[in-house]
Amino acid sequence: MATEIKIPRVGMAVADATIIEWQFKEGDRVEERQVVVVIETEKVRTEVESPASGYLHIIMNEGEMAPAGQTIGMLAETADELAKVQKEAPASKPATAAEAAVPAAEAPKAEAAPPEEAASAGGEGERIRISPVARKMAEEHAIDIARVTGTGPGGRIVREDIEKAIATKEAAPAPAAAPPAAPAETVGERRVKQTIPLTGMRGTIAERMHHSLSIAAQLTTMGEIDMDEIVRLRNNLVPQESTLGTRVTYTDILVFAIARILQDHPKINASIIDKEIKVWEDINIGVATALEDGLIVPVVKHANRKSLAEISKEIKALVEKARENRLSSDDISGGTFTLTNLGALGSGWTFETAIINQPESAILRVGAITDRAVVRDGQIVARPIMTYSLTYDHRAVDGAVAAKFLKSLISALENPTLLLA
Repeated sequence: MATEIKIPRVGMAVADATIIEWQFKEGDRVEERQVVVVIETEKVRTEVESPASGYLHIIMNEGEMAPAGQTIGMLAETADELAKVQKEAPASKPATAAEAAVPAAEAPKAEAAPPEEAASAGGEGERIRISPVARKMAEEHAIDIARVTGTGPGGRIVREDIEKAIATKEAAPAPAAAPPAAPAETVGERRVKQTIPLTGMRGTIAERMHHSLSIAAQLTTMGEIDMDEIVRLRNNLVPQESTLGTRVTYTDILVFAIARILQDHPKINASIIDKEIKVWEDINIGVATALEDGLIVPVVKHANRKSLAEISKEIKALVEKARENRLSSDDISGGTFTLTNLGALGSGWTFETAIINQPESAILRVGAITDRAVVRDGQIVARPIMTYSLTYDHRAVDGAVAAKFLKSLISALENPTLLLA
């Protein structure tokens, strides 16, 4: 019996996935647990392993989108079963090598080229077979794919071919000066400096933020926290970097504190799913991380069970993976509460409304720690103050519940001795 290859469900959220690249071609023999296809969802790419051994039948092409649970391919146990599956199963197979060699001028006008193919700029009118990964690399490095010889199945251009072309290009002499730029685009009377497609990570962010605001009753509570004791604590920890094996940051301390306070305020650590409030046993803290082209939220799993040093090391590892585009789906799934710290960006004494990272019920935004004048014991003194904004979903979290959580968190940060004990 043939085995289905499906889009896996990632974490609690349900999102469409884009098929990036099949690692085998139609009819190839695939062994169980081999990576059979690469998909992209939730802003990261995931390698999907084969659920069984068999002969591959591709149902959905590279570049197409499918929801979690959708069948995108089949694995037949025998060659005879493969022939039967190919005849009966709905298919959208990639073009064969012979089809790819047919001049575009001779192809029926009603048929569009498959997603993995692009029209050649050459004079022969041939279509060029290239994987989406290779095509993206070629666009980023301005590589003319018409001049690249494909070494993949059927002459298909793959990642290695583009990497070789990039190396050759970088070793070549600098090109002559470019011709004058074309006139700037205008919209009405306004000149356009840059056009950024609302696709990829930017598109995902836009869609998720709009979705979050459209389904949740979001309310924000704002205030200040005296961070004098936390500043003192961190100053004492920094010289112990070699002993701890990590340089502790304020974000590390905040994640450590939030995780422990959530244990006493479980209703904050919840989600609304299918008209039910799910109060989570696990405490998984997402740490919003700014990237060049957007924002991503890697998750520290079971943060309440980890030491400050362990949290610090894990956050650093996740941030490094995020900046190198190496995060897995598991790294960004399963969050139950999110922290976004804008202090490192020099946000200063500001208040902002953060948008909840669905399907969580709350997100804490903090600003930079800045010296401000406050009254202590009847005297005006300078203290290191950090602003905060807690946005919560009023459908799941009442105002009193949010207030009690904040009171406990502020008390822990202003008196961290018991928290660390």
